[in-house]
Amino acid sequence: MATHLTTETGEQEHLGDEQYPIARDDPGEALVGREADLRRIDSFLKGISAVGGTLLISGEPGVGKTALLAAAARRAAAAAIPALHATGVQFEAHISFSGLQQLLQPVMSEADALSQVHKEALTVALGQGSGPAPAHQAVARALLALLRQLTCEHPLLLIIDDLQWMDPTSTVVLGWVARRLLGTKVGLLCAERPGADSFFDHAGLPVHVLEPLGDQAADTLLVSSYPALAPRVRQRLMAEAQGNPLALLELPVSLSDSQRRASEALPGHLPLSNRLQAAFASRINALPAVTRYLLLLAALEGTGDLHVLQAAVAGRCSLKQLGPAERAQLIRIDDRAGHLTFRHPLTRAAVVDLSTSDQRRSAHLALARPLSAQPERQAWHLGQATVVPDEEVAALLERAAHSMSRRGDGAVAIASLLRAADLSPDGAQRARRLAEAAYLGANITGDLHEVPRLLHHAHRAAPGPGPLAAAVASSVYLLNESGDIDIAHRLLSSAVAMQPAPYEPQDSTLGEALHTLLLVCFFGGRPELWQPLDTALKKFAADPGILAVTRATFADPVRCVPRHLEQLDGAIAELAYESDPIKIVRVGIASAYVDRLGGCTEALTRVAEAGRKGEAVAPAIEALFLLGNHALHAGQWEQLNRLANEGLAFCQDYGYPMLAWPGSFLRAARAALRGDYAATDTLTDEMDQWAGTRRAGVVRFYAAHARTLAALGRGAFEEAYQQATTVAPCGVFPAFVPHALWLLMDLTEAAVRTGRRSEAQAHVAAARKAGLDAISPRLKTLLLASTGLCADSGESTWFEQALAVPEAERWPFDMARVQLCYGEHLRRVKATTEARLHLAAAMDTFQRLGAAPWAGRAAQELRATGVHREGSAPSSGIPLTPQQWEIAKLAAAGLTNKEIGERLFLSPRTVSTHLYQLFPKLGVTSRAALRDALDQLQES
Repeated sequence: MATHLTTETGEQEHLGDEQYPIARDDPGEALVGREADLRRIDSFLKGISAVGGTLLISGEPGVGKTALLAAAARRAAAAAIPALHATGVQFEAHISFSGLQQLLQPVMSEADALSQVHKEALTVALGQGSGPAPAHQAVARALLALLRQLTCEHPLLLIIDDLQWMDPTSTVVLGWVARRLLGTKVGLLCAERPGADSFFDHAGLPVHVLEPLGDQAADTLLVSSYPALAPRVRQRLMAEAQGNPLALLELPVSLSDSQRRASEALPGHLPLSNRLQAAFASRINALPAVTRYLLLLAALEGTGDLHVLQAAVAGRCSLKQLGPAERAQLIRIDDRAGHLTFRHPLTRAAVVDLSTSDQRRSAHLALARPLSAQPERQAWHLGQATVVPDEEVAALLERAAHSMSRRGDGAVAIASLLRAADLSPDGAQRARRLAEAAYLGANITGDLHEVPRLLHHAHRAAPGPGPLAAAVASSVYLLNESGDIDIAHRLLSSAVAMQPAPYEPQDSTLGEALHTLLLVCFFGGRPELWQPLDTALKKFAADPGILAVTRATFADPVRCVPRHLEQLDGAIAELAYESDPIKIVRVGIASAYVDRLGGCTEALTRVAEAGRKGEAVAPAIEALFLLGNHALHAGQWEQLNRLANEGLAFCQDYGYPMLAWPGSFLRAARAALRGDYAATDTLTDEMDQWAGTRRAGVVRFYAAHARTLAALGRGAFEEAYQQATTVAPCGVFPAFVPHALWLLMDLTEAAVRTGRRSEAQAHVAAARKAGLDAISPRLKTLLLASTGLCADSGESTWFEQALAVPEAERWPFDMARVQLCYGEHLRRVKATTEARLHLAAAMDTFQRLGAAPWAGRAAQELRATGVHREGSAPSSGIPLTPQQWEIAKLAAAGLTNKEIGERLFLSPRTVSTHLYQLFPKLGVTSRAALRDALDQLQES
């Protein structure tokens, strides 16, 4: 009798009358992130025709073993290697030889050609013959003989899935055969879960461990399968799945559409689909009841602290009864550390899913008892164990929420507040807690879409004027939904005015409301908006701290006083120990216009990193743009680009269009400075279009500033003057227009270049009268240089003083501008040699920064002195002169320009010039990096 083996291509190879079935899957189905695993499969298949062999695939449930076997079958078929397939089934595990029967059924007709002994052993074992039951070894020999017969002319692949569930008799036989396939043309490819009890003898057989997907592959699989998932939902699912492909594909199934879009918060424990439950439930259900209870305690406890678990079950059972779960490789226990971990997060989720609500409440109550010293955790467990309204538990949850929000754990804080609201017997308390949850969602976690629903429930709980937190949440939602600054301002100012005086600085809700009002006033950019905030500040019984400082240094820095700057410096010094992302960002905001962001960068970076993990998203956006502001002035423009783009992506993903405009300004300013005028025009046009109908004055100032920089770069000084004076007229620093500080030198230069010297002098006089030089070294440098720009032609000391300002080298672009202006001045007064020195230094800095238009201006001036360097590259890597070495070493040791000059008999101005020639040569932008750069140069 002839049979046929059918390949994937449909071609038939004559081996008999029957056809061997080949395991197939969708040929177009691609395995994401499994390139290395498929290469291992390919190598195994290539060896089958020559030497045969066995390969075991080991991997956790859902990791993709079945998919990999299907891919192996497709590849085998493409190589004309037919395959026989069997899958272990739990409910058939008690039926002897059921696995072999499934595997060999298509080819049992070939047993007729075997010897009588082998035929009888095989047919009796598989229920197709009569006689005494054969020994396992006899069946194994008969199977090996059949396989050799089937592969006289053609190789053969045996594929076994879920080996751990195959009946013991079949696995014993397959284990014996597996180690005797070398030298045949038979390949045995098996897949099983690690740690499962099995009669299959693994000793000496090659094992390929199928690992979870990496982050990039997991993200690709999730995006390709569910492209509409919100980014933070995708992040949460990836964290839960831990690279498990089945989990990545199935976890979204149980989510609602609103949860997938992030318009509704995800639950604390993600529900498992039926497929996921089936994948993880079998080993859990097989455990003793007491072990399952202990696992439930561990799953709900969350931290894996064995001491807490022991206290929770004191007198009822022992942790020794976790042994079966440990042997089943569901958990790991570190006795020395006293710690328990689930081997996969989905095992933990399955434990919770398989429990009843009554079991969960009982477990939470047991866990709450030993946690009196950890009130936040105790409150959470009590909240989950409580069924009827209970104000005492609700108050505990609220206090825990406040503590967690200060640490930036906004999502858990919101969950605690929502549970507190559920347990609130009083409608007003319920409404207030719902409103606070709405505020946290809007101002911290990025749950803007949840705000209307929560506020609606709050209003239903207590009709009438809503709590102050509701006004804050509503205003943040309004600003980002429609950008209506005036309505948000009226809503907030009215709600604040209704609060009873005197105000207490400890009232966190009032503080949030006033900080939000401050930002609304700032974005409005109109002086009349600030009166309600100033009125509220006068009602405080004591100093409101950073709120009053921000009002001074951010809202109107021209009129801040030394006391405010001292308070700000103190707050910056404490940031190293601060964990509250809101407070960190507010100190950063207070620092922005007074050039103190450098002291905030470490703390702001922590906030940004938390946002990348999906925590405290709104503060992370502000932190990224504050870091971008610092990078703009510090000459770190590539970093600025990354920060701005990341912040804008967050704004897009989480729906914060209002917060996006500072990031758009950073991109526009960078584009203008680098000469990308098309991008500058596009970005500034978008700003003007959005700001116009919304009366968002600051956004218009952003656009004007970027256009001013672009015009100055290309020498369009009249345009620069017109743009700069839309922010503030020459000679005036209006109240509540902090952006005017950043345009000090821009407006002065534009006025001088357009023949408005008297206006320029008036502007410098106004800046000097306002004491801008006392605010920061950068502003002092710009003021001195601006004074030199509009001074009489013979005066040069202003530029020398500007270059000698201590720490001014932290702002390389500004210093290069001073050198450019000073070089232009020196050329005009015929001091050609000295002019070349400053112009060359300015050109090097501009080139290093990528400020092409400004490098062009410097090159043009340099040409006028008789030097041609248009094509020159930055001087990085050029050896230092002996004098430069001395200056660099002294600067690295911490000496000021004046102190260095006194030691080397040089003027501070000359020292400053040499340092700015040194920085690009050494590839640094500040004195702080000099020591390392010099050490590296000496080593090389």
